[in-house]
Amino acid sequence: MGDITVIGSINMDLVTNVENMPKVGETVIGSDFKEIPGGKGANQAVAIARLGGKVNMIGKIGDDGFGKTLLSALKKDKINTDGLKIEENTPTGVAMITVNGEGDNAIVVIPGANFKVCKEDIENNIEVIEKSKMVVFQLEIPLETVKYGLQRAKELEKYTVLNPAPAKSLDEEMIKNIDLLIPNETELEILTQIEIKEEEDFLHASKKLIEKGVKSLIITMGEKGSLYIDKKCVKKFQAKKVNAVDTTAAGDSFIGGVVTYLAEGKEIDEAIVFASKVGALTVTKKGAQSSLPYLEEVGAFEEE
Repeated sequence: MGDITVIGSINMDLVTNVENMPKVGETVIGSDFKEIPGGKGANQAVAIARLGGKVNMIGKIGDDGFGKTLLSALKKDKINTDGLKIEENTPTGVAMITVNGEGDNAIVVIPGANFKVCKEDIENNIEVIEKSKMVVFQLEIPLETVKYGLQRAKELEKYTVLNPAPAKSLDEEMIKNIDLLIPNETELEILTQIEIKEEEDFLHASKKLIEKGVKSLIITMGEKGSLYIDKKCVKKFQAKKVNAVDTTAAGDSFIGGVVTYLAEGKEIDEAIVFASKVGALTVTKKGAQSSLPYLEEVGAFEEE
């Protein structure tokens, strides 16, 4: 298996549980409060590490208590944190997450140090990228940094993965450097400006992105499963049925599962089936990194 480098965000998630989401101007009483390590980049790095992958993390944290806690958590999961820089006089990224009684969430992200990740951070860690098989990005760091990172990774002939979350429109220069794009339904709509109502819309939107240079897509659809689309084929994969407690980090764990299996040299079909189990396990627990399963748990889940 080759190294996987994740370039992205690191947040402290401040999580509260409520029966129903508050409406505008409404105050509701929460039943719980937790500080849980999160951030899409860190979540995906931890997911990969717990599934047996060898991971490098490139990003930034602030010079505060949250930053120290997050750095310690990544090291505990045996992630190489040499590419993590502490940004002085800057707060660590924070996500305020409210989870309702059905397990759905609403999230407000304050980027902090994440928005200081720049081209120099890519260049300062270029040797790490050179030694990697795959490079994984999200959009919780500046878009120009992601664009530059994708370009440099492709120059070094690496396999690139982008999870376009939170969704933003991407220019064609950026799109052509993506080997595997993993959006959900909403993100696909924003990327393509095509309203998604039925399966034909997925195909139309995906074709638009493939024509612009994306090599392949996996569209995640929650309990409806996922769709794999490339120039040659379209395949639908079923989601594993579980009782969802909290959907936070479900997408991140799914991406971790896909990337880990691909880095091991497995085929995309196998990777998606494995990732579907990983994602299903994740929603049965609360929190972001606290809910990410270990390889042994996935193995036990497969046997049930």
